[in-house]
Amino acid sequence: MTTVDDTVRAKRSVAGRIGEKLGGGLVQFVLLVVGALWLVPTVGLLLSSLRSPEEMAASGWWKVFSKPSQLTFDSYSKLLENSDITKSLLNTILITVPATLLVIVIGSLAGYAFAWMEFPGRDWWFLIVVGLLVVPVQLALVPIAKLFGDIGIFGSVLGVVLFHVAFGLPFAVFLLRNFFAEIPRELLEAARLDGAGELRLFVRVVMPLAAPAIASLGIFQFLWVWNDMLVALVFTDAGSQPITVALQTQVRQFGNNVDVLGPGAFISMIIPLAVFFAFQRHFVSGVMAGAVK
Repeated sequence: MTTVDDTVRAKRSVAGRIGEKLGGGLVQFVLLVVGALWLVPTVGLLLSSLRSPEEMAASGWWKVFSKPSQLTFDSYSKLLENSDITKSLLNTILITVPATLLVIVIGSLAGYAFAWMEFPGRDWWFLIVVGLLVVPVQLALVPIAKLFGDIGIFGSVLGVVLFHVAFGLPFAVFLLRNFFAEIPRELLEAARLDGAGELRLFVRVVMPLAAPAIASLGIFQFLWVWNDMLVALVFTDAGSQPITVALQTQVRQFGNNVDVLGPGAFISMIIPLAVFFAFQRHFVSGVMAGAVK
């Protein structure tokens, strides 16, 4: 015998199935549209970088689809001959790679210490580290610039690296500490019973388990340092400026070097994108570290 509740449940079930199908298709369609719109500037920049300055001045990049013969690598060849751009690209690598690796190494050690080692004032020190997350970069520019000038590293690559490491560590410690705290205590105790010291335990057990969180941290830090221009404008000179500052300088002479700006901007953008997509499978699980118990 069918009851009213069964009828209502059946109606809801049918409506729910229809809503799920329509909702899923709609969500996928919206995501495809958003993804396509997000790619338009990237594709436009790539195609613009493959056109001559005369063609760029005469028409938009979409004209390539009707006239593919416009595509050429002459601008990239000219870019390699521009010593300012190539040197700034090397400076960017010399700044970004050490700043990322140092934050990962120091942040991992500090995060493990805050998660599993007992020392006086551990919780208070961790609260101080978390509080440093809200300190704006602009607040420290002048005093640190004066400090770097006093010790003789202002305007050097080393000064920029140290600044990025200092401001990247609070987030690194916070993220990795939360991830390390989720590791089962029994696993660590078993390793200690097998004779593993703290350093061996950290290297052989903890670090392999922390690969998702480390990958996420590396992506965040790499993107922040690579795309930074504010800190580079303050702490670098003509010999140590990264690609962001070099391109900003080239923009002032836009009419004379538009063929350099396109390839330079695309290279500056495609490298961090490649890093992100290389580690994207670890990104979500690393970001959610510590969010769910």
